[in-house]
Amino acid sequence: MLRWVLPVEGHPRLGRRSSRGIRMGVRTRIAAVAALALTGSLLVAAQADAGHSHSSLKPVATGLNGPRGVSTYGNKVIYSVTDGSVYVTDGHRTLKLGTVPGTAGFPPAIDTNKWGTTYALTGAGGEPGQPPVPGATTLYRMRYGKAPVKIADIGAYQKKDPDPYDLEQNPTDSNPFGVAALSDGTVLVSDAAGNDLLRVWPNGHIKTVAKLKPRVVKVPTGLPATDPDGNPLPPAGTPIPAEAVATSVTVGSDGYWYVGELRGFPATPGTSQIWRIKPGSVGAVCDPAKPYKGKCQRYADGYTSIVDLAGGPRGTLAVVELDKASWLQFELSGPTKGGLFLQYPGKSHKAGYKRELVKDQLTLPGGAGFNRAGQLFVSAPVFGPGAVYRVKY
Repeated sequence: MLRWVLPVEGHPRLGRRSSRGIRMGVRTRIAAVAALALTGSLLVAAQADAGHSHSSLKPVATGLNGPRGVSTYGNKVIYSVTDGSVYVTDGHRTLKLGTVPGTAGFPPAIDTNKWGTTYALTGAGGEPGQPPVPGATTLYRMRYGKAPVKIADIGAYQKKDPDPYDLEQNPTDSNPFGVAALSDGTVLVSDAAGNDLLRVWPNGHIKTVAKLKPRVVKVPTGLPATDPDGNPLPPAGTPIPAEAVATSVTVGSDGYWYVGELRGFPATPGTSQIWRIKPGSVGAVCDPAKPYKGKCQRYADGYTSIVDLAGGPRGTLAVVELDKASWLQFELSGPTKGGLFLQYPGKSHKAGYKRELVKDQLTLPGGAGFNRAGQLFVSAPVFGPGAVYRVKY
């Protein structure tokens, strides 16, 4: 399960509660990232990729505080920032759509349906083990000129829908993290703490679409010998179970629902999967031990710390990695280079080859979205001063 936590003095940090009891705060790390972003040394906008992909970034909205969610409607781009505010821009004029409560220093996930209605999803916020702040773990509907409307309390639903595969002795925990608006007016929500995918109706009714099982991974190299409390950590190469941490959801051009994983401790690089779920499913199981059976099947593997997905044209997916070295390496003051990949479809409903866009130009990216013309947009960094960019590829 995953929580983005807020320490004292209002500074964001990344925290993690895992099956091995590790939780590392990185307030000074975030401060350093923010300082570098201010000087422009981390984000290189509108500069050609040095690699073979010939992709580049063009700023659409700048001067933002912690941009994250990205969606589109017509020629407009919608995005969210740290204080819970959601904005709409056409690249020239920007309007504020509204502000949702309960963000606790981390911007909400957003998506916009075909009618132009935007949904904002707040996560758990607060310290692990403590009650969520008012307005947290909630799905809101937003319309210009009107106050946000609460649709559903995801956290309350999860109290009655425990994670049967929980590794952390808290099976009813909830941290809604990803959102996708469907064409029938319902909304998909991926819960990073509940390790599941939910479907929410306009009246607040919720059903569980699928539950994601843990995966046995090998402990990577580069971890400290002990956790912050002095408890020994398993040595590199040790196989241990790690929770999926369902951070992202999107609808592909084939109509199927795709869910991306962050991967819980030890956050082994290359172990984040993307699952393909049959539309309309209820009670499906995404099982790494049986990845090609049932209504939820593995679509792609080999990613690291996925935080967002976006469905693109001709079966493509945009895949956003918070940190290509893993979220845990970021917490350990490691690299901060995120990844943006274009995943192409392959045969037999499985992923084909993938292409990295704007290689090493994004620091801690938060979200991505395609418009109907196939143009791709991305936000970064999710902590501190940042921007929303159009990705030319």
